[in-house]
Amino acid sequence: MDNLDLGVLRTAAGWRAEARGVVLGTITRTWGSAPRPVGSLVAVRDDGLIAGSVSGGCIEDDLVAQLRAGSLKLDRPTPLRYGVGAEEARRFGLPCGGTLELMLEPLGPQSAVDELLARLEHGERVRRMLDLASGAATLADAEPGADALVLTATRLVSHHGPQWRLLVIGAGQMTDYLAQMALALGYGVTVCDPRAEYADGFVIAGVTLTRDMPDDVVTAFKPDGATAIVALTHDPKLDDLALMEALRGAAFYVGAIGSRVNQAKRRARLAEHFGLTAEQLDRLHGPVGLDIGARTPPEIALSILAEMTAVRYRAAGARPEAGCAV
Repeated sequence: MDNLDLGVLRTAAGWRAEARGVVLGTITRTWGSAPRPVGSLVAVRDDGLIAGSVSGGCIEDDLVAQLRAGSLKLDRPTPLRYGVGAEEARRFGLPCGGTLELMLEPLGPQSAVDELLARLEHGERVRRMLDLASGAATLADAEPGADALVLTATRLVSHHGPQWRLLVIGAGQMTDYLAQMALALGYGVTVCDPRAEYADGFVIAGVTLTRDMPDDVVTAFKPDGATAIVALTHDPKLDDLALMEALRGAAFYVGAIGSRVNQAKRRARLAEHFGLTAEQLDRLHGPVGLDIGARTPPEIALSILAEMTAVRYRAAGARPEAGCAV
């Protein structure tokens, strides 16, 4: 679940607290190309106010039109499909003749949205199971590695909370931008900095700060294929310790700030003092980030997340369909 969809749940819960009627739409299937991935959310209030997005706006407009026509007065979850034919796909802004299916769910006390949000606020990964006959939802801990939405004839199972994790070494100015952007992309973010002069003033809502030594933090983090680690201190005593452990692990992305000259020196240190192999060192992204001519801290943070995103999707074998602009 990305941060946009978490915001949809929060908005929907707020509307419910005001005793407003709310219908929650979840993308359950797509065929061809679609503007948003499976699991994306949109909420429609009883007066036509929209939160979230599942298309470029055309489907949202249609949902509002259906609500005003009275066809969204639902008593249980109901599927709705858009773009069955090419003409309808164009009408609803689905690129390349795509087809998209929504599960429309009238929210109520049985939906367990408040409980879900409470658990997400504690950083939990949660599995939500929606009974399609009754509209009642139950919650459980997400299974390790599980992220896929599953739709059967009787229930819809979705996973919520950060699946992807980012560990940043260093709590400097650039980390502020990197952490906030990463939160918006759905990462669970942890920042490590044992230096009091940096850690004392670092506070970002939703970000965990640890003052332990970087190598210990990386080890305790247990990096896996959904983990990115970025070293930003410019201090070899801190960055090198973190990279030593990170490059031996399974993180999908390991990056370090510094010029090409400094990167060459870093590689030599890691090989000589810590015994890292050439194969392990080749996993290091440095200079960190895509080369977009970035100069300012927010621009560099953007370049780092752009490279992380590219590596993440390449690792998953994802490729955009020819001729599609999503």
